[in-house]
Amino acid sequence: MTDTMPEQSEAVRRDDEGGQPTPTREGPLDRHRRVLAAAEDWDFVISHRILRSLGVSRQQAARQVLAGRWTRCGTQTFAVHTGPLGFRARCWRGVWETGERIAAVDGVSSLQLAGLKGWDEEDIFVSVVHRHDRTHRDGVRVRKLARRVPNEVISSGVPRTRPAVAAIRSAHWAVSDRAAATLLAMAVQQRLVTPEQLVQAQQVVKGRTRRAFIKQIVSDIAAGAHSLNELDFAAACRVRGLPEPTRQAVREGPRGRVYLDVLFEEYGLVVEIDGAGHLWGLNGVADALRANQVVIDGDRVLRINVLGWRLDADAFMDQVTAALRSEWALDNLARRQASLEVPSDEVGPTG
Repeated sequence: MTDTMPEQSEAVRRDDEGGQPTPTREGPLDRHRRVLAAAEDWDFVISHRILRSLGVSRQQAARQVLAGRWTRCGTQTFAVHTGPLGFRARCWRGVWETGERIAAVDGVSSLQLAGLKGWDEEDIFVSVVHRHDRTHRDGVRVRKLARRVPNEVISSGVPRTRPAVAAIRSAHWAVSDRAAATLLAMAVQQRLVTPEQLVQAQQVVKGRTRRAFIKQIVSDIAAGAHSLNELDFAAACRVRGLPEPTRQAVREGPRGRVYLDVLFEEYGLVVEIDGAGHLWGLNGVADALRANQVVIDGDRVLRINVLGWRLDADAFMDQVTAALRSEWALDNLARRQASLEVPSDEVGPTG
């Protein structure tokens, strides 16, 4: 039935006597309440398609907007209120406005749907396969894919990519290497994905940017504390003309043997290389106890985070160089040489 009267439309009720369906009138406010109850499943936004299934025409929806009860949020989406949209509602809008048959929430937005905390991103990322045209909508970033990974889309609730796939794509779409590495680490740290799932996703998800970098970061995360080989650090020392350190040195402490990643024994300097999972769970406790014992024994400790190393190794090596040239390090070197009765005519590292 065409809605020709502003205040009326047909609904159905049962006649008390015969039990036969007879038309009854539904006012705009009753219609609003009925749609409001239904829209709870979509965080109080609703699409034209769902409205049609509820028996609400475009004209009736437009009247709700004119009455100040609803808000139009694009060509396909209405909010059944006049306030700001919540995150999940903005995700539904992103899918509907892009095309619900072709679009899925992806990247960091999919990670946020999976529970990612501590990342601020206002826009909603959705992906479509490249053969589909995309329509620009404010607050929605559409990314085209060469192809989808088999079974990558979760269809229950908001259509979205699985967390491991979303994590890799979020790294490809990030504004910087630093942001890419952070998102990958956070996804594992917050237990949205396992390191093994991340490795598998990296092998099949082919992005257009920073491929080698993402492969290295994923390898670092999967390898944990062993991701930065001490040989890499020793090579960086040689480039700068620094002394050759002792790798995997062993000390005896009150709680047993203490294994140090890198030791410049003559200078009293220890360099601890923290893997990507250094602060996850209780991993950092043993590291903190070890570092504290080193300081108690009289040495000083510098820490290198492996993800930070991948982003800016020079900054860390600048600190190592400065430490080896410092007054306290050269004093330690002089005392060590004196104890060995070797003339002290060295001036420390030159690189």
